[in-house]
Parts: sequence; C-alpha cells; structure tokens
Amino acid sequence: MVTVRITWDAGADRAMALPQYHSEGAAGADLRANFADRQGIVLSPGARALVPTGLRLEIPAGYEVQLRPRSGLALKHGVTLPNSPGTIDSDYRGPLGVIMLNTGSESFEIDHGDRIAQMVVAPVVQARFEAAGALNESGRGAGGFGSTGRG
Repeated sequence: MVTVRITWDAGADRAMALPQYHSEGAAGADLRANFADRQGIVLSPGARALVPTGLRLEIPAGYEVQLRPRSGLALKHGVTLPNSPGTIDSDYRGPLGVIMLNTGSESFEIDHGDRIAQMVVAPVVQARFEAAGALNESGRGAGGFGSTGRG
C-alpha cells in the first residue's frame, strides 16, 4: 500500500472528507470541491473552471496521481475534465485543483462538497531518450489514425 500524505490549503473546509474509495475494488478515490468561501460555482455550457479541492499532496517518488472524470457527471450532465487524465507529479506541492468543462447543453452547478473527480495513484517509469539514425521495422509500420481497423 502506498501512502499519499495530505495537508489542507489555508481557508479550506477541514471538515470535508479526504479522498476516499467508495468500493473495495475502486481504482479511483473521489475528490470533492472545497471552496474557501463555501460557495459553489455555475458552469455554463462550454465553460471551464479550475475547481479547488482544498488539498495539497505529497506523492511518493516513483508515483503520480492521475485526475479523471466521474462517469456519472460525464454521462448525465456532459461535465468532464478536458485534460484527462491530468497528471500530478510527485514533486508538486501546490494546491490541487481540478479543471472542469461543461460540454452539456445546460448550466451545471458545482456545490461545496460535491464529488467532482477521481484520483488514481499510479507508478511512473521514466525513460531514457536517445537519438537514432533509424528505427526498427514493425508490423504496423507508419500506419496512423485508423490504420489498424475501423475508425
């Protein structure tokens, strides 16, 4: 088990639940909106906003936190994360905010305490990059978008 240490931002509602898994097999822990003024916001159709969680994370070296949309918000309201998955690096210690986008046709209200996203803790492998004169051949070759099937 990996431990992610958490502190609160100044002004955050410390009574708010920390990220938590809602089932035994859940890969993502739910994050909640935590507005310093305890007021929510309204996302108009096509609008995006950085929604505060009131948290700062200390992620162990060799890991990242990925921010992902909640499927119910995406399906029912068209509210998603435009940079999904968002990556929080292990050496970042600033405020954790979630970029949210309303792709739906109606305004969507985000209230203080609402579950807004999921965070997944994942291992990171850093690669070494080297220039090469040529690349080895593969069965796919240079085939691009849709070259391996329909779409």
